[in-house]
Amino acid sequence: MDLLIHPQTLKGEIKVPASKSIMHRALICAALAKGRSLIRNTYISEDITATMDCLQKLGASFTVSGDCIAVDGISSLPEEASLDCGESGSTIRFLIPLAAALGVSTTFTGHGKLISRPLHLYRDAFAEKGIEFRYNGMLPASIEGQLRPGNYEIPGNVSSQFITGLLFSLPLLDGDSTITVLPPFESKSYVGITVSCLKQFGISVTESDSTYYIKGNQCYTACDYAVESDYSQAAFFLTANCLGSELSLFSFTPDSIQGDSKILSILAQSGTEALFQEGKLRNQIRSRKAFSIDASDIPDLVPILSVLACFCEGTTKISRVERLRIKESDRIASTMEMIHALGGRISYEHDCLLIPGNQQFSGGTVDCCNDHRIAMAAAVASTVCAGDVVLKGAQCVKKSYPTFFEEFTRLGGNCHVIHVE
Repeated sequence: MDLLIHPQTLKGEIKVPASKSIMHRALICAALAKGRSLIRNTYISEDITATMDCLQKLGASFTVSGDCIAVDGISSLPEEASLDCGESGSTIRFLIPLAAALGVSTTFTGHGKLISRPLHLYRDAFAEKGIEFRYNGMLPASIEGQLRPGNYEIPGNVSSQFITGLLFSLPLLDGDSTITVLPPFESKSYVGITVSCLKQFGISVTESDSTYYIKGNQCYTACDYAVESDYSQAAFFLTANCLGSELSLFSFTPDSIQGDSKILSILAQSGTEALFQEGKLRNQIRSRKAFSIDASDIPDLVPILSVLACFCEGTTKISRVERLRIKESDRIASTMEMIHALGGRISYEHDCLLIPGNQQFSGGTVDCCNDHRIAMAAAVASTVCAGDVVLKGAQCVKKSYPTFFEEFTRLGGNCHVIHVE
């Protein structure tokens, strides 16, 4: 689907979807608990559907009613399963060690760039741990055997999803385990979300520096769990405000377990104050100053922050971005291509994006590169373009935010479908 957007600022109130990161984790914990859990304030996207479909094949069941999902935990396991993980890196990396811990012979498939996203860390981690992992660098991959407890060493600079997958799985084993994260430990905040979610479902994990201690023979406990609204999605609307829109977001509180809540401190560095009132969040813009940040813990914010940087005073530096190359797109390349396509300037040097400020965007045609965050960042950028913007492949927002363009239009965006494949 290709969209034509005529430049127009946005105005109004918007309920930001539930955090996709937290939802994945809550659904998995609920599936492992005996009995029924209620997951509230949910939002179903393609990635979340992939996780639910896979968990259902492992024996869990789900009943969706409005924004609440009732989850009946796994009562009996299949001997074998074939799990289609769609294009969701979280789904496949969370469920590979889980299927191994449950002793289910499993084949994993996927689509798009997920087919080639790396999984070799599990092949290395499973060595001498009872699992035969058949994987040649591309999907499909398969496992057989029963995962054994012990010490697992995981490099911390590839994806924290590998660590989260083990944290879900090791408490189920008949023996204690440790996970030692080898430096540098990037995206640690996402592991913090996992530990917090595990605690809510009765699982204890002890952390010391970059080592996690996990007791075996633990049991997940069903519970009533409310998912926070997503700060990584809020970042698009907060940035739109910085560029001249007038939006109020709900529901948010200053206290969050999400690493992407760092968007508030980054905007503060740029000169924008976050204002919370009765669950609503809005910006008070005092200035737009260049900022300098380390993106290793907030990779999902890089595309929209790159847009913001183009309109700040001075040159912005976004460092430690190399891992963005293995996202839904090569997100370094796709972010730069988006900025250039709109008439802006951005460069890459030594693991850093450098973005001069005081720019003007002319408009143009943006290839979304099958990356939902590129599509949404380009839509926000369109609000300050001098001319029209065409988004090619805009349907990729279904991965995390299927109703994004409906909301964009409701808030005043002038957006029209010009081609449907």
